[in-house]
Amino acid sequence: MFSRTRFFDFSQKVNYKTEILAGITVAMTMMPESLSFAILAGFPPLVGLYAAFIMGLVTAIIGGRPGLISGGAGAIVVVLIALMQAHGIEYVFAAVALAGVVQILVGVFKLGKFIRLVPQPVMYGFVNGLAVIIFMAQLEQFKTVVNGETTWLAGQPLMIMAGLVALTIAVVVFFPKITKAVPPSLAAIIVVFFVVLGFGIDTKTVSDIASVSGGFPPFHIPNVPLTLETFKIILPYAVIMAGVGLTEGLLTLNLVDEITGTRGNGNRECVAQGTANILNGFFFGMGGCPMIAQTLVNLSAGARARLSGIVAALTILLIILFGAPIIGLVPMAALTGVMIMVAVGTFEWVSFKIINKMPKQDIFVGILVAVITVWLHNLALAVLIGVIISALVFAWESAKRIRARKYIDDKGVKHYEIYGPLFFGSVTAFSEKFDVTDDPLEVIIDFKDSRVADMSAIEALSKLTERYHKVGKKLHLKHLSEDCRVLLTNAGDVIDVNIYEDPTYRVAIDNHNVKIKL
Repeated sequence: MFSRTRFFDFSQKVNYKTEILAGITVAMTMMPESLSFAILAGFPPLVGLYAAFIMGLVTAIIGGRPGLISGGAGAIVVVLIALMQAHGIEYVFAAVALAGVVQILVGVFKLGKFIRLVPQPVMYGFVNGLAVIIFMAQLEQFKTVVNGETTWLAGQPLMIMAGLVALTIAVVVFFPKITKAVPPSLAAIIVVFFVVLGFGIDTKTVSDIASVSGGFPPFHIPNVPLTLETFKIILPYAVIMAGVGLTEGLLTLNLVDEITGTRGNGNRECVAQGTANILNGFFFGMGGCPMIAQTLVNLSAGARARLSGIVAALTILLIILFGAPIIGLVPMAALTGVMIMVAVGTFEWVSFKIINKMPKQDIFVGILVAVITVWLHNLALAVLIGVIISALVFAWESAKRIRARKYIDDKGVKHYEIYGPLFFGSVTAFSEKFDVTDDPLEVIIDFKDSRVADMSAIEALSKLTERYHKVGKKLHLKHLSEDCRVLLTNAGDVIDVNIYEDPTYRVAIDNHNVKIKL
C-alpha cells in the first residue's frame, strides 16, 4: 500500500534529542488526562493508560503524518459512557473494536479526503472552542472533594496551587530565553517537581487521581454474545465513535499540516486509527483518537518526526511497568500550567485580527462552531453543523448570482446568455427570466458562461422546453455538457444541442436512472 521508505520515513532527518525529550513531555501531559477520562466513564484507570500506549504507538508508526499524537481522548469516552452504564465494559471493548473496523473501511475506500470540505471559519471555531475546553478542564484541578461533594479550593491549598501553576507558566514562557536544549514544558514539570519535593509542599499529585502501576496490556477477547442483538447494540456507538475520532483526527492532521508546512495522508491516518482501536478492543484499552492538545505540546517542543510519538507511548508503558512510584509524585499543578499554556497556544488569536474583514456569515459560523464545541463537548457535531451551514450559505449566495443577458439578432432569434451556475438553488430565479408568451418563434439559451450542476437544473430545462413547445416555439440549448445532451435526448427535435463547443465537465447524477418526460 505504501512504499517501505515512505512508510517508515527512513529518509527524514531526525533530531534524536529533541524527539526523545518531546516524547517524554507528551507522556507527562497525556497520562493524567487519560486517567481522568477513564475514571469519568467508570472504567478501571489502567484502561485509559493502555489506550494511550496502544493508540500512541500504532499511530506514531503507521499514521498519516509525523508529529501527530494519539491517545485515550475525551471525545471518544463521552460517546461510550452510555454504553458502559447500560451494558458494561465488555460491550465497550467490542464497540471499540468495531469502530476500528469502520475507520479502516473509511481509509481503504479513501473517504478521508472529504475533510477538505471543512471551511476555514469552521476550523477557526473548532480550534478556538477546543482551546476553551482545554482551559476550562484545567480549572477542575482547583477543586477538591469534601464529604463527598466537589468544592473549590480555598485558603492555603488554593494559594499553593495557584502559585505552582504560575511558576509553571513562568518557566514555560522564560525558559526558552535561557536555552532551547530542553523543551520548556518538560523543564517546567521538572522544576515544579523538585520545588514541591525539596520544600515538602503539600499539593495534589498524579497519584491522587489514580494508581498508574500495572502490567503489560493483556490480550482479552470481549466477553459478549456473538449474536445479531449484540451487533445492533454496539453498532450505533461504534459508528459514532468512528466518526468522532476521524473528524477530530483529520482536523488535527490539517492543523499540523498548516503549522509544519507539510502534507499528511488522511486515508492512511484513518487506517492507523482503525488498527489501533481494534487492538484496543482486544488489549483492554478504552479506544481513542488524535489529541490536539498533546499534538501541540509535541510540536511546540520541536518534534517533527515519528520518534517522539513512539517515545511517548513507550514512556507511558515503562511508567505503568516500573515508574509509577516516581510519576505518582508529579504535582498536578505543573501539568495544569503546561496545559493552560497549550490552550493559549491553541487559540487562533489571528481570528480576532481578521474578524472585521470576514463576511458576516463566516463570523457567525466560526462563533457557532466554537459555542457548540464548548457547550456540548461534541467536536464532530460542531464541525458537521458548521459545514452544513456553510454549504447552505454558499448555495444561497450562488443562487443569487445567476443572471441572463437578453437580445434579439438580425434574424429575429432571441438569445438568452446565462451567467452563473444552474442548480437546485437557482432554478426558480432562472425560470423567471424567460418571457415564453412574448418571445419570438425561435429562442436560443447559451450556457457558455454557466454550467448545469444537478438534476434540479435538468428538470428546470425540461419544463422550460415543454413550455415553449406548447406554444409552438422552438428552443435551442447551446454549450451544454455531453452528459446533459444525453439526458435531454428524450426531448427529441424540440431541443437542439450544440455539441461542438461543449465543455468537458460532468453532471453529478446517474445517467441510467434519469428520464426526462416532456
